[in-house]
This record gives sequence, C-alpha cells and structure tokens, in this order.
Amino acid sequence: MTDRSDDELMRRSGAGDRGAFADLVARHAKRAAGLAARVAGNPSEAEDIVQEAFLRTWQKAPSWAAQGEAEGGAAFTTWFTRIVVNLAIDRARRPKPEPIEIAEEIADGKASAFERAAAGEIGARIAEAVKALPERQRAALALCHYDGMSNIEAAKALGISVGALESLLVRARKTLRTALADLAAA
Repeated sequence: MTDRSDDELMRRSGAGDRGAFADLVARHAKRAAGLAARVAGNPSEAEDIVQEAFLRTWQKAPSWAAQGEAEGGAAFTTWFTRIVVNLAIDRARRPKPEPIEIAEEIADGKASAFERAAAGEIGARIAEAVKALPERQRAALALCHYDGMSNIEAAKALGISVGALESLLVRARKTLRTALADLAAA
C-alpha cells in the first residue's frame, strides 16, 4: 500500500492506474464490508455490496480525475461511505426470497469480532434488535457506534444534517432500550 492520499489514488485510478485502484480497495475493503454487513443486516450480502461499491468507484474514477473531487466536493472516504450505505440500504429493502433448506455452512475457523459477539445469546438478541431497526436508524448507528465516525462525518455520509442524524440515533437507542429492557434488568 502506498502513502498517497485517497484523492490522489482516485485521480490516478481515473487515469487508468490499476495499481492505485488496488491500493484503494486494499485500504477500504475491510471497513466497507463491516459497514455493509451492519447496515444491510445480512453479513452474507456484504461482499456483493462492497464489490458493487468498488465497481461504481472505478466507473466514476475518470470524472474524479477530471474534476479532482467527487460530485458535491466530498472527500473520497465520505463519498465512498455514502455509496456503501446507500447500496446496503437498497439491498436491505429488497424482498427476501422464501427460505429453502440448505446444508450447514462450513466455518472458516476465523470468526470476526461481530460474529463472536453475535454468537452468544445476548449478542444474538442485540443483533436481532439492531436488525429490526429502520434502515436509516441502523445506518446511523453503524456509522457512529461501530465505525467510530463523528456525527458530522456520519451525517455527511448519509447526506443529512447533523440534527437529523442525532434524531435517528436517539430514536434507535430508544427502540433498542425498549426491545432489550429485560436484559438490563438481569
């Protein structure tokens, strides 16, 4: 990986530099996959969401190179995060196919921190409560609490005001507190 900025890597990608794009992918893929899994509420779809986000990034790279920035003047990370969040929300809204019986998945032996937390009964309850939140509340919660973004950064990524983001967070916390009240009493 290089020490170049994301914006520089995007400009170089727009000029056809595949190595620069590979550096961008290496730099952002893991975080994007975690974010996509949390927002979509389905970790198995995260890889598809991230691939689509990077495909769109590659397609927009020439216009980035010409303009020197994303549409609206956003920094690369904010712009890319917004793509991932929007794709994840769109994926979460799709009608789900009827479940079919499938063979058990073969564990790869390396569970992520999110999967380890969800493995326990409490973790599973929390994951279900978060999954039941409306998409925008789930996205706000994922950006601020799981990805560690500031309210300003998260609001930019979602394309909303800071006040609207804070309102989403308050409603999400209130819903989670109600849904998980029995855990707090234990």
